[in-house]
Amino acid sequence: MIVCYGDSITAGYGLNSGQSYPDALQRDLDQRSYTYKVSNMGTSGATTKDAVANIRSVLETHPAIAIVEFGGNDGLRGLPLEQTRKNLDAVLTALDSAHIKVLLAGITLPPNYGQDYISAFDQVYRDLAAKHHTAFVPMIYKDLVNVPGTIQGDGIHPTAKGSEIIAKTMLPVLSPLLHK
Repeated sequence: MIVCYGDSITAGYGLNSGQSYPDALQRDLDQRSYTYKVSNMGTSGATTKDAVANIRSVLETHPAIAIVEFGGNDGLRGLPLEQTRKNLDAVLTALDSAHIKVLLAGITLPPNYGQDYISAFDQVYRDLAAKHHTAFVPMIYKDLVNVPGTIQGDGIHPTAKGSEIIAKTMLPVLSPLLHK
């Protein structure tokens, strides 16, 4: 099993059933004859503090792989970066200790947060990916930026088309962790 553990981007906020990136990832894996079940454990509004509080629910499913996608809500709320770092580190450490392979999915912030804060925010993901030797996608929106129809009207969440692109962005980094 692959658990997608994250916030509203993972949960599929504003989308119909079957339109989240975990759903798209399941279809992509099925098309490539992988037998993994993708489980969506996304929660809209979740912060890295929530990720720490609920990590046991992920561990109890005994997944082979966990895709960790948290931090955007921390950043949008302007929470201290050291808190975000500490919380994500705790999540990755728990997964490491349980011998669960991890793909860390990074996100960035809108330009109005200022380049210094954005750079420091992005660095949290790079540092933790290096520390934990995890598979890493620095920016899950990298392939949908400037593609029409991929972001909802709120300017934050992906559309169904955006979710399809996110799944395809993750697949090359996820593939080395998979077994047929």
